[in-house]
Amino acid sequence: MTFSDDKNNKNTKVIKKEGRVIEALPNAFFKVVLDDGNEILGFLSGKMRMNRITILAGDKVSVEMSPYDDKKGRIVYRLK
Repeated sequence: MTFSDDKNNKNTKVIKKEGRVIEALPNAFFKVVLDDGNEILGFLSGKMRMNRITILAGDKVSVEMSPYDDKKGRIVYRLK
């Protein structure tokens, strides 16, 4: 197995969902209600922090979650 195969397997384990931000918390953390009704703690990805993307309450976002922890997720995109 090569390094690229290992990387591709790692990326397939990510669960992508969409939701709406309901509350902004300190240190770029947010409470997000997913489309399926679950409420999670979302944090901004590094690229969004570097590019200074502003997230406000009410924004629709795309979230990547680990299959091992269903209470946290990484906010990777702000939808329109």
